[in-house]
Amino acid sequence: MTESNGSLPRDLRGPIAQMPDWEKRFRAPRVSLPDWAEDAPDRALFVSNATGTYELYAWDRASGEQRQATDRPNGTTDGVLSPDGEWIWWFDDKDGDEFGIWRRQPFTGGPDEPAVPGLEPSYPAGLALGRDGRTAVVGRSTDEGGTTIHLARAGEATVEIYRHRESAGVGDLSHDGTLIAVEHTEHGDAMHSALRVLRPDGTPVAELDDTKGGTVELGLEVLGFAPVEGDSRLLVGHQRRGRWEPLVWDVITGEETDLALELPGDVSAEWYPDGSGLLVVHSFEARSEILRYDLATRELVAIPTLRGTVSGATARPDGSVEYLWSSAAEPPAVRSTEGGVVLDPPGMKCPGSVPVEDVWVDGPGGRIHALVQKPAGATGPLPTVFDIHGGPTWHDSDSFAAGPAAWVDHGYAVVRVNYRGSTGYGRAWTDALKHRVGLIELEDIAAVREWAITSGLADPDRLVLTGGSWGGYLTLLGLGTQPEAWTLGIAAVPVADYVTAYHDEMEALKAMDRTLLGGTPEEVPERFEASSPITYVDRVRAPVYISAGVNDPRCPIRQIDNYVKRLESRGALHEIYRYDAGHGSLVVDERIKQVRLELDFAARNLPN
Repeated sequence: MTESNGSLPRDLRGPIAQMPDWEKRFRAPRVSLPDWAEDAPDRALFVSNATGTYELYAWDRASGEQRQATDRPNGTTDGVLSPDGEWIWWFDDKDGDEFGIWRRQPFTGGPDEPAVPGLEPSYPAGLALGRDGRTAVVGRSTDEGGTTIHLARAGEATVEIYRHRESAGVGDLSHDGTLIAVEHTEHGDAMHSALRVLRPDGTPVAELDDTKGGTVELGLEVLGFAPVEGDSRLLVGHQRRGRWEPLVWDVITGEETDLALELPGDVSAEWYPDGSGLLVVHSFEARSEILRYDLATRELVAIPTLRGTVSGATARPDGSVEYLWSSAAEPPAVRSTEGGVVLDPPGMKCPGSVPVEDVWVDGPGGRIHALVQKPAGATGPLPTVFDIHGGPTWHDSDSFAAGPAAWVDHGYAVVRVNYRGSTGYGRAWTDALKHRVGLIELEDIAAVREWAITSGLADPDRLVLTGGSWGGYLTLLGLGTQPEAWTLGIAAVPVADYVTAYHDEMEALKAMDRTLLGGTPEEVPERFEASSPITYVDRVRAPVYISAGVNDPRCPIRQIDNYVKRLESRGALHEIYRYDAGHGSLVVDERIKQVRLELDFAARNLPN
């Protein structure tokens, strides 16, 4: 067993001019889609890694001035502007453990202060700020108390307006501050939320619940109240036709307006600032597009974008749309329908990568979509990395990703699999992930692996299984349940011992695990055993590399240590790297260190 320290090889400490492209992709300054203040649209907030750590930045668009608002050793990404643009709220946790309090500072700069004095630290469960500049609705989650939601007004005592053991969260606050939308899972299904609308005193106004009375489980999500004074319309996401689509629900009259957009993929939406239309983001088969829907004429018009992925979009008061776009080959950029790049950070430019190719493979649960990248001009069979996404309810897309691009630069083909459980392929595909957790996804990965070999792409003697979070979990589970299939495994922040992970993880993830597996480890021990990597650890034959954050509340360190001790007990070839952060790192140097260690582990342990 080797305990890595992550030091940089001496021959890679040269000047930037000699820096390899894979490292430049991590170091090049990036920005998120700016969030703007509803009543002060020239004031914006965005995230950037310009200093080498991801932090929040205030941007006065009228003057062009940009100011770094947060500065913490492990970075900060959770922040929001108050509607009047006067305050930046940001979540202050300890070293990435996601447990902390909301703080705020003036937009123009000044000292930070507790945003809601008196509220104890917790995991965040949503936040909505009022347009009056003095009201906030704060969601909290703790292992002991479940979820609570609080109404905070400046100069008044904070009032608890909601409490339940199951997970819930603040959805939105109406434009006039009289209605509060809450997503909850009081029915015990953490994958499918119901909605409740409350008055500021906590009294209920309306309920919308698609989990009852049907033969399938359906979820709802809050997309936002209409941005109009006195308007009680709430934009809601639903799954009634087998995919995510929007509807408009008047929470006072109960009237529901089904928009029936007739798009094949999952659809999300937000209001245009005047409430006349919706900005629609349509995601289908690993790519996305944006459209405008006019509520009066019911006309749906595409907004031209390049082929790839829109990972965020917002409609501005002048009618323009700003969006964050990328493809596997082209780095991300914040663009505008008015033309050009909206926010272009100075400094090193990010090198591009190679385009992604689409592959469809017949699997045990239906056709599986995989995305393939390989070095330009290369012919197989190639050493091949199966880079498995986390979530599990997420998906890989035709978007820019520095990790896969690094493998391609080093001569590997990269295959990413949107297994059952992934989003973007309909509700049935996502919800197929139940009870045989992990094993279902690995069946799909195995089918794509077989295609990769028989097609001539992949060298069967040089196959790497890797991923982070749920992808790291599937890596360890795959190494144990498919020991002949993989040459080596690289797992980042994984679930390794499912029972211990359940007992140590944050409460919201306990609820998700109960939904996925049908109960607690005490209620369904056979399912936890069947889905836990540690059950199969003695069958692992491939070299294993594991990296883990010592403050991780999602995949806690104790259960990873249990797995490593089992590898140690039989002298299995493995390396473990522990770093001082949570579920991943927001520090660029740390992320580069981790990728370098992974590349080095593969180079040392794959046959030539």
